[in-house]
Amino acid sequence: MSALPESFWAELPLGRGVVLLAHDANGLAALAKPAGVLSHPNAAGDEARSLLNARYTLEGEFFEWVAASGETRKLWLLNRLDSATSGAILTAGSEDLALEIRAEFKRKQVRKIYHALVFGAPRQAVELWRDLLAVDKRGGKVRVTASTGHVPAESQMSVLRSGRGTPRVTLIRLEPRTGRSHQLRVQCAKRLLPIVGDQTYGDFQANREFAKMAGTKRMFLHSLESRFEYEFHGQKFSFAAKAPLPPEFEKSLQTT
Repeated sequence: MSALPESFWAELPLGRGVVLLAHDANGLAALAKPAGVLSHPNAAGDEARSLLNARYTLEGEFFEWVAASGETRKLWLLNRLDSATSGAILTAGSEDLALEIRAEFKRKQVRKIYHALVFGAPRQAVELWRDLLAVDKRGGKVRVTASTGHVPAESQMSVLRSGRGTPRVTLIRLEPRTGRSHQLRVQCAKRLLPIVGDQTYGDFQANREFAKMAGTKRMFLHSLESRFEYEFHGQKFSFAAKAPLPPEFEKSLQTT
């Protein structure tokens, strides 16, 4: 398969604030999604608020648009982030590559690193979190609990920095070893370390007070880095992309 032309990447109909982080010769690419942007449109009219300002086919999991040359182009979505979560998200420029990378996800070969700002402080600097989650999907919404479930979830947590003010907040590094819906948000909340700004599983009063003090209402969860090796057309490749931590994380640590 020939490499996609540079014009393919240069003319991506990127959504508001979305940045192309990296791409390789096979058509694998990482985009940086801001908080508040959808991974893909969920309903008619959502295109302007999503990763690409283009039509999305849910069954095939790809975006489709017409380039300036008149050619129809497609980009396959390989993973998703909640709207409120910022950071690196993976895509592929061909269906066969998309199938291969999705298989890597199923084999748990894709390493993903997140940073989160949480209220409180973990008891230990490094912890392995194991939980059994219950996932409820109704009316297009997902709700997850970590008390009576049977879906295993595992994440490695390590403390990076602590704020010194009130309320106390801590910047932590999270590496999920399973890919469950809302996994990191629920695992943090279960340990009384709710992610700052989480409107579903967080501390609502603390969120309001923090938003007034810090001047932002975003959820402080960021997909920092994705890296993995993969095989394609009989050859082995490695891929890595990093989405810089948004400045509001550092600002909030200094504020508190």
